[in-house]
Amino acid sequence: MRFMNDFDLHCARTHFGHGDTPNRLALVLCVDNLREWADMNSDGWAYWPKPVRAALKAIELIDGRTTVDITDAEMNAAVRPIKAFLTRQGVTAHDREIILRAVEVAA
Repeated sequence: MRFMNDFDLHCARTHFGHGDTPNRLALVLCVDNLREWADMNSDGWAYWPKPVRAALKAIELIDGRTTVDITDAEMNAAVRPIKAFLTRQGVTAHDREIILRAVEVAA
């Protein structure tokens, strides 16, 4: 299973943060927010596989290291499992909004 730690996400944020890939950057921000939430609500992102599995599609798109952006449809498809995970976990509306903030604006 692919995994991105906080350093990997920081590097991806730097790589995609120049304005040419707003959808990939939005995914980075979403996955990073999910990581932070998992760290605060469990033993941590590295030890709780459910949020990482929910973010796998997003991680694959982030980890590509390309300079070509993805479509809105690809971004929304990658976010769908994260939204489902948040619903199954009963995440508060406030936390859900923070986690999904970047991709909801772009959607």
